[in-house]
Amino acid sequence: MTADTITIRLDDRPLQVPAGSHLSDLLAREALVPTSVATALNGRFVPRAARAATPLSDGDQVLLFQPIVGG
Repeated sequence: MTADTITIRLDDRPLQVPAGSHLSDLLAREALVPTSVATALNGRFVPRAARAATPLSDGDQVLLFQPIVGG
């Protein structure tokens, strides 16, 4: 890791991302369509509308999962 990157865990794999990245940046980097996944950061659900304002920090755990729809 350099001063310009941080290491997070995406699902079960370590991943280096640029320091100052937000959750929305991670989805773009991974080429994921924002509406196709639900996200959790350190065990807490992050709504789609909050991803751009959710910064990532060194050591964060990001989980991606299929959103549940229907009723």
